[in-house]
Amino acid sequence: MNAVLDANPAAAGRSATDASFEPYGRLLLLLMPSLRGVVVHDGFANLVWTSDDWDLGEHADIIRDSIANALSDVSEYPGIMREIDADSAAYSFAVRGEATDVLGVVTLVAKLRGMRTEAFSLAYVRQLVQPSLECLRREMTLRTRLGSRERDLSESERGLDLMLTMSSRNAVDASDADEFALILKAGIDHMGCALAALWVPDKNISLSLTRSGQPMAPEALNRARQHLTNWMQLQQRTLVINHIAKVVSNVAAPYKILASPIRNRSERVIGVYALFNPPNAADFDAHKARIAELLAKKAALIIQSQYDPNTGLMTRHAFERQIGALLVAPKSNVSARDSHSIIYLDIDRLHVINETFGMHVGDQVIACVAECLAQNLPVGALSARISGDRLAAMIPESDLEAAATVAENVRAAATKVNPRAGQGAFDVTVCLGVAPIGRSENPLPHALATAEIACKAAKDRGRNRVEVFQDSDQSIIRRHTDLLVIGKLRDALEHDHFRLDAQPILPLRGNYGRPRFELLIRMLGDRGEIIPPSKFLSSAERYQLMPTVDRWVVRHACQLLGQHSVVVGSGMARFAINLSGQSLQDDTFLEYVTNELKTSHLAPEVLCFELTETATIGNIAKAQAFMHTLQDLGCQFALDDFGTGVSSLAYLKDLSVNYLKIDGSFVRDAIKNSRSESMIKAIAQLAKAMHMDTIAEYVETDELRVRMTELGVDYGQGFAMGKAQPLQELLKELDIFEASVDIRVDPLVRAT
Repeated sequence: MNAVLDANPAAAGRSATDASFEPYGRLLLLLMPSLRGVVVHDGFANLVWTSDDWDLGEHADIIRDSIANALSDVSEYPGIMREIDADSAAYSFAVRGEATDVLGVVTLVAKLRGMRTEAFSLAYVRQLVQPSLECLRREMTLRTRLGSRERDLSESERGLDLMLTMSSRNAVDASDADEFALILKAGIDHMGCALAALWVPDKNISLSLTRSGQPMAPEALNRARQHLTNWMQLQQRTLVINHIAKVVSNVAAPYKILASPIRNRSERVIGVYALFNPPNAADFDAHKARIAELLAKKAALIIQSQYDPNTGLMTRHAFERQIGALLVAPKSNVSARDSHSIIYLDIDRLHVINETFGMHVGDQVIACVAECLAQNLPVGALSARISGDRLAAMIPESDLEAAATVAENVRAAATKVNPRAGQGAFDVTVCLGVAPIGRSENPLPHALATAEIACKAAKDRGRNRVEVFQDSDQSIIRRHTDLLVIGKLRDALEHDHFRLDAQPILPLRGNYGRPRFELLIRMLGDRGEIIPPSKFLSSAERYQLMPTVDRWVVRHACQLLGQHSVVVGSGMARFAINLSGQSLQDDTFLEYVTNELKTSHLAPEVLCFELTETATIGNIAKAQAFMHTLQDLGCQFALDDFGTGVSSLAYLKDLSVNYLKIDGSFVRDAIKNSRSESMIKAIAQLAKAMHMDTIAEYVETDELRVRMTELGVDYGQGFAMGKAQPLQELLKELDIFEASVDIRVDPLVRAT
C-alpha cells in the first residue's frame, strides 16, 4: 500500500513544494486503510498533487462540482460522493479558509473490501478523515498567505522600479511630450497592458500607445475617451472594469479597463489616464490601480509645470522648448522649417480694464481671449502665454497667408467676448502680428520679435486688427511710433492736457492711521480720452522730458492742495508724488520744488515724494541731499518698487526714507508663492526694525488684503483698497476719509 501513495512520476516536473503533500497522503492511509488514491486541487480546480495508480476518468468533473457545492453547503468540510466503478467510490471535500473562500479540494478514492457491495457514506468518511483535512486546511492557508505575500512583494518591486525610472527621467531635460510618452510606456511595460491612453481635452492632449509601440487610431478610441472622461468628471475616482456582463458593439469594446483621473491644482478632473487589456488577461487589482493613480498624478504635475494656470496655455519656457525640438527634428522636406509661422497677440487697453474694474477682471479677460486663441488654431499648433496679456501661437507647415487667416479668426472671436464686472460691461479687442520662422541662428526668438513688431504696428494703426510682418516696415514703425507719441506729449505739456488722479493708500489694520494718496498723472487725448502713463512715460524718458513732466505734477499738486489747505493742512491726509531719476539729476529741480511749496502756502508735511529704488541707488549722493533738504522742511519720502533691486539692503541704511513700498510683483504672487510671501514678511520686519512703515502695491482682492495684514504690512494700495479718482473730486470728499480714521494712534506720526 505504501507504493500506492508514491508521487506520480508524471508529476515529477512540478516544484518540490508540491511533494510536501505526500505526508498528508500517508496520514489519510492510516485513517482509512481502504484508500486507493488521493488528489489535491487548488480553489480554482488546478491540480496541485496526486498519488499513483488511479484515474478519475470521466468523473473528473467532480472537482468543479465540489467547488460549486461548497457555495451552498455550510458544513465545515462540504463534500460530495460519486461512484467510480463497481468496486470504488470517490469522496471530494472542499477545504475553506478563514473566510468562506475555497482554498482547495481533496479527493479520496476508496476501494470496496471483501463482501461489501455498498460504499461508505459521505458522513462516515468525513468523520474518519477530518483530522487529516484539518491539517491540510492549515497547510493550504499558510500556502495562500505566502503566495499572496510573494505576489505583493513582486508587485511592490515592480512599482518601485517604475517610480525610480520615472524619477530618474526628471533629471533629463526632455519635453513634456517625451514625459507623457514615458507614462504611457510605463503602463505597457510595467503593468503588462495592451493599450495605454492619456486624454486631457482642455490642453488638446490625446495620446495613445499599443504594445507594438505604435499609437492607436484616434477615431478608434473616440467613444471610449468620451465615456471615460464623462465618467471621471461625474464620479471623481478611479474606475476598474474586469468583467463586462454584456458588450454592445456600438457602446464599448470587450476590454478590461483601468482608468484614473488627472486633476488640476484645484482637484478638478481635467483628464483620464487609461489602461486596456483583453478579456483573457489577468484582472486589474488594487496594486495596479495605485500605480495607475501615481502615473496620473505624474501627468498632472507635468501639466502644472508646463501650462499657465490662468489661461491653460503653455508657459513660455515649455513653448520655446517644444518648438526648439520641432525645429531640429529631421524632416523629409528640408524646406519645411520655412513654412512655420508665429502669431503674437496683445489685448487692447487691458490697463484700462485693470484700473477700472480691478486686475482680477483683467485676468478673466486674458483667460477668455486665450480660449479664443486655442479654439481657432489648427491641429498640431502650439500656443502659450508669453507674459501678462501677451499670447503667442506657432502654426506648423503654414505660410503667412494661412497664418494671417487664423489670426483674423482669433481676432473676430475675441470681439465676441463680452465680460461683465458688477453693473458694467465693456468691449474686448486684440491686436495680432504674424511672422515667419525663418532660417537663422536663433529662429524662434527672432520670429517672436518680428511678430511682436507687427503686433505693435497693428496697435499704431488703429487696434483691433491683424498685421503681417514686413522687413521694410520695421524702422518705419519704430520711428513713426516715437514721433507720434513725443509730439502728443509735448503738445500736452504746452497746453496742460493732463489730469491728476489720486489712489487711496489705506491702513490695513483696523481704522487707525492717516489715509494716504498717490498722485497719478493722466494725459488727455484729442477727444478727452484718458491716456495712461505706460503710453507716454517711456517716450518722455527717451527724449529726456521727465523733469518737465515732474515739474507739471509738482506745480499742479501744490496748487490744488493749496486751494484746500484748510482741510489738507490739518494733517489729516498725505499725498505722494512720484519723481524720476532724471529729475534727481537736474540741479535746478530741488529749488523748483521748494519754491512751489512756498508760493502755494501748502504745509510741507502734506507731501511725500516717491523715488524708485533703481533711480535712488543710481544717484545715491544727489538722492541723499535731495531727501535731507525736503525732510528738513517736513516732507517725507518713500522708496518705491522695493525688493527688485540687487543692492537694496546695502544702501537702505544710508537712505533716510520713511516708507518702503513693496513691489507689486511680490504682492500679487504672495498667495501662491511661498518665496514671495517670505520676502514680504522679511521686508515688513526689516522696516519695523528701522522705524519705517511698509506699503503693499497691487492689493487687488480681499484675500490679498487679509494676507498682507497677517504678514505685518502697514498700508495697502490697489483695487481692494480703493480705485483712483480725479484729485479735484477727491478733495471735495476728503471729510469722508477723515471720519474713518483715528489720527491719535497714527503710525505715520511715529515715523516722522
